[in-house]
Amino acid sequence: MEVLVKNGCFCEDWSRVKVKEGFIAGRVRNVTFSGDIYLGVFRRKITFIGGIERHSGIYNATIHNCVIGDDVYINQIKNYIANYRIEKNVLIESIDTLTVDGASCFGNGVRVAVLNETGGREIPVYNELSAHTAYLIAFYRHRPELINKLTRMIDDYTAGIRSGMGSVKEGAHLLNCRTLLNVYIGRYAKIEGIYRLNNGSVNSSEKDPSYIGSGVIAENFITASGCTISESSVVNNCFIGQGTILGKQYSAENSVFFANCQGFHGEACSVFAGPYTVSHHKSTLLIAAYFSFLNAGSGSNQSNHMYKLGPIHQGIVERGSKTASDSYILWPAKIGAFSLVMGRHYRNTDTSDLPFSYLIENSNESFLAPGVNLRSIGTIRDAQKWPKRDRRKDDKLLDCVVFNLLSPYSVQKIIRGRDVLENLKKISGPASDYYMYNSVKMTNRSLEKGISLYKIAITKFLGNGLVKKLEIADYANEEEMRKVIAPEGEGYGEYEGTGEWIDMAGLLVPKEKAVKMIEGIENGTITSLSEINEKFHEWKDRYLKWSWNWIVSRLKTEEGIDVENISAKQLAEFVKKWKNAVVRLDSMIYEDAKKEFTLKSQTGFGIDGKDKTRISDFEHVRGEFTSHPAVTEIIEHIEKKSRSADKVMEKLKLVNSE
Repeated sequence: MEVLVKNGCFCEDWSRVKVKEGFIAGRVRNVTFSGDIYLGVFRRKITFIGGIERHSGIYNATIHNCVIGDDVYINQIKNYIANYRIEKNVLIESIDTLTVDGASCFGNGVRVAVLNETGGREIPVYNELSAHTAYLIAFYRHRPELINKLTRMIDDYTAGIRSGMGSVKEGAHLLNCRTLLNVYIGRYAKIEGIYRLNNGSVNSSEKDPSYIGSGVIAENFITASGCTISESSVVNNCFIGQGTILGKQYSAENSVFFANCQGFHGEACSVFAGPYTVSHHKSTLLIAAYFSFLNAGSGSNQSNHMYKLGPIHQGIVERGSKTASDSYILWPAKIGAFSLVMGRHYRNTDTSDLPFSYLIENSNESFLAPGVNLRSIGTIRDAQKWPKRDRRKDDKLLDCVVFNLLSPYSVQKIIRGRDVLENLKKISGPASDYYMYNSVKMTNRSLEKGISLYKIAITKFLGNGLVKKLEIADYANEEEMRKVIAPEGEGYGEYEGTGEWIDMAGLLVPKEKAVKMIEGIENGTITSLSEINEKFHEWKDRYLKWSWNWIVSRLKTEEGIDVENISAKQLAEFVKKWKNAVVRLDSMIYEDAKKEFTLKSQTGFGIDGKDKTRISDFEHVRGEFTSHPAVTEIIEHIEKKSRSADKVMEKLKLVNSE
């Protein structure tokens, strides 16, 4: 005590200050203590940027009611640190206030009003919220018992962490910050230059630390590991998922963002942003809608307000869609998966059964070109880049993401889309110039093209799984061949996954599985959030098995292939059909990519020269068409699939000859 007093420290009751054996009093200077204090041992030196070294310890601070672990460095606290457990190797320098005021749940239990600004779909957020649990809470309001049970589980979790003491976990850094009130700070998190954090949790891990940067204001929030919020972004009533980045003055209110989202410059209000929702532009507003795998163009906007009963309308934009610059959609509307929206759309459209489409404005009318995104190089590029851009490094992943472009989920929609188009053609007659469907117009030519593209995609997907199984397996006769392609399960006609599939915010799963789990939650056989999360991981692991069962059932209904009775000759005929479908679709994608290398695309190159200079400049910047990675990948894909088809047909020929 004498050394501490000599070093400028003060405490009204030194008996309430406890120290660990080995405590070095010389490492504590100019500190005012109050309340119950426990101090660890300060032995370690800390190296700052630029190579400056300082001893761990506490300097120039006011500390109230805190537990401070070993080798912590605290310096230049303008106001005080109160009611915190600070674990070992934490660095805190030049902050105003770090305090817990009364019992807090640190952002857990906050109700986030997604989709409907006026309420009705609130998600109670908590530290381990997955996109899939949030999906159930937001969209299954027609199952009130489910909502009650899930809400109760989250409230119980929240009550369990309620405390009057905050935590700064091992290895965290807090530098040059203003006010932190009722904030939990996870392991190895870095918080630097923030303006204000209030009632929140910054979850983090050593493998995947989180970063909250300069000028950030966040209130009633939870961030998951590996996320970044920086550059004066403003966050209010939000959950920020693993690997998500918000920056460049982004503004988010009453929104949830899940794995690997990005938000720069623009704003989000009452948004359910499923995995890989991306918005990079200052003039872009995402409001009152559900998105996933979205790429929002500059100036994209939506409207949820009819100026009657308030902002009560919502939109659904299914996975993989894009909005072009200055696009506008009037909610309520539902946009089909992997669609492109261009122009302004003032009618309440529903294109959910016509995926991979272009929704285009022409003379104030909404026109649909169904299926054309199947032949777009951009669609293929997106499907390839998503798994490569997974920034999550944590051992524990909250969201279970299935990346597949063609899947039972998307292909069931393609099958419905083909049926919709064929029925329109049948009802209106093949000679019709235009067809109307759910407030959108289609030309005769686009309808015919849509039917053709959908048929090719169906054949391609069904054949993908079949050819792969036949290629890698050994079989000497038709009986062994049929075993190779048999569905996985207990009894024919009762296999899991053969029915409808849904996209639970990134997780593709048979609807029957989701319904069964929902019933388990409702009747009390599933009672914990951890059990629910385990189910999601189990579903992801079983995706390929269930997907194959779905393919088997559709091979029968779409192609007349019954895997119990099929002959090698019939299979060989289908494999040939599949090869033609793959090559034809890849050829369309190849031609689409070629458009980026036309003379028109070279406009603006070779600024001070003529044709030769322009071509040379273009090639040095963009490369040659034939050597572009995306183009070579298409060619390699055609060759690879052709080889697979030829190999399988040779194997089947041998089986057939016995």
